[in-house]
Amino acid sequence: MLHISKTSFVSEDAITTLFMTFQDLQLIPPLLQALEEEKYTQPTPIQEQAIPVVLKGIDLMGCAQTGTGKTAAFAIPILQILTEKPRDHKNIRTLILTPTRELAIQIEESFQSYGRHLSIRHAVVFGGVNQHHQVQQLRKGVDVLVATPGRLLDLMGQGHVRLDALEIFVLDEADRMLDMGFVHDVKRVISELPKERQSLFFSATMPNEIVRLANTILTDPIKVEVTPPSTTAQTVQQELHYVEFPEKRARLIELIETREIDRALIFTRTKHGANRVAKELNKAGIRSEAIHGNKSQNARQEALNNFKMGKTRMLVATDIAARGIDIDELAYVINFEVPNVAETYVHRIGRTGRAGNSGLALSLVDSEERAYIKDIQKLIGMQIPVIGEIPPPIAFIPTEERRMMARQNRPPRPGGDRGKQERSKPSAPREGSKPRGEQQAKPQSQSQDPNAKPKRRKPKKRQPESGAPQERKSPQGAGANAEAGNKPAGPRPHKKKRYSKNYKKRTNPSERSGGEKPAKQDAGGGWLSKISSLFKR
Repeated sequence: MLHISKTSFVSEDAITTLFMTFQDLQLIPPLLQALEEEKYTQPTPIQEQAIPVVLKGIDLMGCAQTGTGKTAAFAIPILQILTEKPRDHKNIRTLILTPTRELAIQIEESFQSYGRHLSIRHAVVFGGVNQHHQVQQLRKGVDVLVATPGRLLDLMGQGHVRLDALEIFVLDEADRMLDMGFVHDVKRVISELPKERQSLFFSATMPNEIVRLANTILTDPIKVEVTPPSTTAQTVQQELHYVEFPEKRARLIELIETREIDRALIFTRTKHGANRVAKELNKAGIRSEAIHGNKSQNARQEALNNFKMGKTRMLVATDIAARGIDIDELAYVINFEVPNVAETYVHRIGRTGRAGNSGLALSLVDSEERAYIKDIQKLIGMQIPVIGEIPPPIAFIPTEERRMMARQNRPPRPGGDRGKQERSKPSAPREGSKPRGEQQAKPQSQSQDPNAKPKRRKPKKRQPESGAPQERKSPQGAGANAEAGNKPAGPRPHKKKRYSKNYKKRTNPSERSGGEKPAKQDAGGGWLSKISSLFKR
């Protein structure tokens, strides 16, 4: 035993594990050089346990939260295995399956960073963009392919991807695959893989469905579990702020200004909700962009790059679009809406506190989301501290009433009451008209039934100003009226019936007038009439 301090004693093995470096993992010099350039000195717990297992060619089941270095835990040993066994670039040797485009791009960038001094070819394919450039890259030859399930199956069906010579298969974010409904696509891909292969399985949570899926993929695996399943990282602090839905946007702006938050990732449950929150933040002078599935891949990547470079302060995202956002210095994550799935909360706050940095996760909770908080606390095994008072829960408010409350609490627009003030002024009475109070109501007859429907009054004929009745001209052009009354002399002209052109063509005039049909003319000198007379006899 070695003496470390006056109050603690640890073994030599514990000291070796505590101060282990990448050189102790027996990595090749090109990889060590790339890791040194990336300023990686000590491996994380998942890297320390997973890298030796993968280098031995054994199947692995890894369970760790997001932000603990899972990507490097399988990327570094895969690069070393492929380098030690060089082959031509005609066949795909490693396939990495991910649920989202952003995560696929992030994994491909990690392979590019760690393998910058190696001659390993890698590519990434995903949907939402034209496949032409992806197909051209595959034709040149690829050793490592990072793909999403949908685009991979499309390319396999077209004959652009063959997995006959595959050596290593990696399924990353398996729990997210299950949530997004990609399980059937994953099984279709697995059915095309060779039986003799090395399989690596990584997931942040381990529900029963994930365990059953892992049993169909892995063969005698070694399980690496850094922390208990469905737990949050210790570097992330969590806070709850109870506020009703109509006041959430105002509280969000208040938290950003009072805590001087320079950059944060804000989560919503819906795509339209992400757009609305980003719009309100921009109105308040806080540069924000929304990222969700309805936007094109180029727009999503541009918004993500602006957020990483600091051009955008707030990035409002949905759960699916936020997977793969890997920013080491991201200090704040804000849950504008609490997720209804407890495991999603673990993935959300895993976007902060990465690479050993500290982070803070804020959650705005209304009355409807209190049940979700109970499920989350039960899953992570801890009580999340509450900031401020806890208001009494209110009854369920329908969506329409919540919108009305939000409109009432909305600040007034500049000059918006001008029209209301003009409409509220009483209009000046007309000349010769009595005020409303002085007008006498007509007496109701006794025989009239109060429940009867009111009779419709006929409009009065407008008389000329002189008071004399206006003469009505007769259809014959006479200027004088009849002897009695204002009726014109003679009957009113009959309105001519109108027929369509087709009706005139297909209808005989004699038929419309009621006469007999005209006899057909004999063009042959009367022979037709002679023949008809013979038949009559």
